[in-house]
Amino acid sequence: DGSGLTDTTIFSSGGLDEERLKALIAQGAPIDGFGIGTRLDTSADAPYLDCAYKLVEYAGRPRHKRSQGKATWPGRKQVYRRLDDGVMSGDTIAIDGEALPGEGLLEPVLRGGRRLEPPPSSLTDARRRAEDQLARLPGHLRDLETSPPYPVAISTELRGLAARTRGGEPQ
Repeated sequence: DGSGLTDTTIFSSGGLDEERLKALIAQGAPIDGFGIGTRLDTSADAPYLDCAYKLVEYAGRPRHKRSQGKATWPGRKQVYRRLDDGVMSGDTIAIDGEALPGEGLLEPVLRGGRRLEPPPSSLTDARRRAEDQLARLPGHLRDLETSPPYPVAISTELRGLAARTRGGEPQ
């Protein structure tokens, strides 16, 4: 601006994350836009999702892994999300078919190797869904500061199923 370039747009990118954005904005940096790539979809503290398929049912009977630190809840499950005035208020992990308040989140995508529903028709549709879900997050979970964790409960029936199968509840 001091050199008369007041119509110049400044765009910043490269290694930006939410903490760096917060600092730049707090400093009053004259930046008009930000480009965030790698740090948007890759967590610096846990850069990959360490997961593996775990058998939870075989021949109609619930199963679960009992190894220390790797134990799982038995049987097919559903996650029910409760909303309070359109804002997420908590989830409950339950046995599939259990009738609990809230919206069931898990939906079959494939059966017999075939897709059950077409994929989102456009990137715009996928973006709209992501924006809708982010808007439902409680405000404190959208802040950069440490906040209370989102409440996730285990249903009474799922706890009972774990108790009835050998090994009890995961630790």
